[in-house]
Amino acid sequence: MKKILIIGAAGQIGSELIPYLRKIYGDSNVVASDLHNNLPCNVLESGPYEILDALNGKKMQEIVDRYDIDTIFNLVAVLSAKGEANPVLAWQINMGALFNALEISRETKGAVFTPSSIGAFGPTTPADHTPQDTVMRPTTIYGVSKVAAELLGDYYHLKFGVDARGLRYPGIISNVTLPGGGTTDYAVEIYYEAIQNKLYKCNLSAGTYLDMMYMPDALRAAVELMEADPKRLVHRNCFNVTAMSFDPEMIAASIRKYIPEFRMEYHIDHIKQAIANSWPNSMDDSSAREEWDWKPEYNLEAMTIDMLEKLKIKLGKQGC
Repeated sequence: MKKILIIGAAGQIGSELIPYLRKIYGDSNVVASDLHNNLPCNVLESGPYEILDALNGKKMQEIVDRYDIDTIFNLVAVLSAKGEANPVLAWQINMGALFNALEISRETKGAVFTPSSIGAFGPTTPADHTPQDTVMRPTTIYGVSKVAAELLGDYYHLKFGVDARGLRYPGIISNVTLPGGGTTDYAVEIYYEAIQNKLYKCNLSAGTYLDMMYMPDALRAAVELMEADPKRLVHRNCFNVTAMSFDPEMIAASIRKYIPEFRMEYHIDHIKQAIANSWPNSMDDSSAREEWDWKPEYNLEAMTIDMLEKLKIKLGKQGC
């Protein structure tokens, strides 16, 4: 990677991926883009930024040509819960942006990174230690679009030689960006509520295990995959990656070690609960470990310590 375009840059991953990539590849070599100027000023001012509707292939092509882009990070997505509220829009956005990125990269002989998700699995998928290669019959439009994206990426690689790569991300937990309408949002919200109110009303039930990953690991995994030797890659476009699996009781217990008065109640969101029930409890990421040496750095304990420390500063609650 030498010249990078991030589309959907204002989302949860993108807003942190921009400074991460600019630190590695240089500020001027990472072009961020989204529908609006809604990123922090320090991010907007640190390097090139373009207003872009990712469904506008012509405008995307113009940006790629102007900056001599060789790699597109496609982070455009309508997430699981929001997708169920408007499945037609979710399909149009999730597939349209990807199609434009792949078509442009077919012409430029470039590379495309597109995150997939645990949402690509469904209720008939083995729930524990979900294999890299297994049945995938998702029951959300988000999941359907992710399976289609994996297949489309593989097709463009096999048919046209596009260097399409991707990760099946678990829930991603960040101390910088707020949740964006996903089923795993509770695992971010709980830290904010623990610090601010000492109480969290959880919308998933006890015993709902889901794979999770702390944002620093998620960013590093994306770069390590894109820099990996292509000769080693068998799966390329759909690697299971994970760092930890827990249920709400476990994350609450980890928080109580540092905020003993923290309490959690359950107010179940039945739509999100049904989605979570259709996803794996834990994924087998041995293919990522074997093909490009993936290894997470954060477990639940280390993440909780860092989240609470960073958020207390962010929320002005240090020492409370």
